[in-house]
Amino acid sequence: MKSSKKIGLYFGTFNPIHVGHLIIANHLVEFSDLDEVWFVVTPHNPLKKKKTLLEDHHRLAMVRIAVENYPKLQASNVEFDLPQPNYTVNTLAYLEEKYPEKNFCLIMGEDNLKSFPKWKNYEIILERYSIYIYPRISEGTLETQFENHKKIKKIDAPIIELSSTFIRKGIKSGKNIRPMLSTEVWKYLDEMNFYK
Repeated sequence: MKSSKKIGLYFGTFNPIHVGHLIIANHLVEFSDLDEVWFVVTPHNPLKKKKTLLEDHHRLAMVRIAVENYPKLQASNVEFDLPQPNYTVNTLAYLEEKYPEKNFCLIMGEDNLKSFPKWKNYEIILERYSIYIYPRISEGTLETQFENHKKIKKIDAPIIELSSTFIRKGIKSGKNIRPMLSTEVWKYLDEMNFYK
């Protein structure tokens, strides 16, 4: 029997984690039925080029720093020990086996839902897990199969138009991006001279 603890898994490279990520995650634990949100730091997204990524342990360290004062938010390095490149369907199976008492759900932006059919074994994910969708302004159309799907829950979260790419470019061109990051994450980035 599963406990009532519902864990939302928020996958990403978090390169770096910014206030937008925190706003979305915090909104989900405060205004939906999720008890916790785990930021699952992805070592290498099969759909992204690796060269722009900071080393895994640095991105994990920044997530840990960012969530330190949010007891309902956690950093997870579960994918670091799984075979690469890793697929969400495998991570979900692994977590379910490791924490049989927890009820895992997936968190993704509306933009990701549009490309969801490209994911490995997406039908299995949809069959077994609830997916919490937060709004994003994005191109493309949503497949009709996702329109009123019982496993897909649209969350009325704030629309955050902030991206890690924008932050990296800002740092590289010498802009002050401090308001976009939590103070401790900004300090870490600055001390390590990242993205410059």
